[in-house]
Amino acid sequence: MNGNQEHSAEGRTAQSFTGQVTAGPGGAMTDEAGVITGDLTLTTSLGDDDLARFAIQYTEADEWYTLTGSPRPLPPDGLEALHARTLEAIRAGGAAEVPTT
Repeated sequence: MNGNQEHSAEGRTAQSFTGQVTAGPGGAMTDEAGVITGDLTLTTSLGDDDLARFAIQYTEADEWYTLTGSPRPLPPDGLEALHARTLEAIRAGGAAEVPTT
């Protein structure tokens, strides 16, 4: 998992995490393309509105999709923990969406 931090124009720190995952049986559910499977890349980022957003793609592809359930309010344990739980959900498959907890 790679973590990145950038500073926005207002001086706030923007966070994002990117990780590679092989989807389990039943893959991951996207808003645009339905279920996708195989080797995937997930990027989780925190918007200026404090909502976590999830973009997913076939690894090394050009097109990104919205993981169903995005955006999601930031949980108390933070963006990195939510990103890790989302990778775990995708690894489990079953048309995985962004975890609610």
